[in-house]
Amino acid sequence: MKIALAADHAGFALKEKVREYLQSKGLAVEDCGPPSADPVDYPDFAEKVARRVAARQADYGVLVCGTGLGMMLAANKVRGIRALPCADTLSAHFARAHNNGNVLTLGGRLLDESSMQKIVDTWLSTPFQGGRHERRVEKVTALEERYHPETES
Repeated sequence: MKIALAADHAGFALKEKVREYLQSKGLAVEDCGPPSADPVDYPDFAEKVARRVAARQADYGVLVCGTGLGMMLAANKVRGIRALPCADTLSAHFARAHNNGNVLTLGGRLLDESSMQKIVDTWLSTPFQGGRHERRVEKVTALEERYHPETES
């Protein structure tokens, strides 16, 4: 499994912990930046990860900013992305089980290392349930196609 990972300056410290944690679990991690906690614009890094996931160059993405909300907002502009912010294991479970999330967004100002590890473990171990949830995810995809019919270049 390959995970594309990025952050902005507010999420940099937690991103580094996420990278180390994922690698300790034997997962391949593509760190898409930034290389330091110097100020950057979150949409630039959300796009890097989202495009890799949408192109199937990574199985999942993890994005970290101050709250996880800005990264979610930007990543969801990329066709095919279902980015969801999770601040607890319950939201991580349902983000995967019911929404088939493919990008996890985390808040560097909200989570400590232990909480992040539990959320990441839940996210990675929860399969999409399909069934009635598949129909709903398909409807979300149809909305995306209806309002953003252009294809990614």
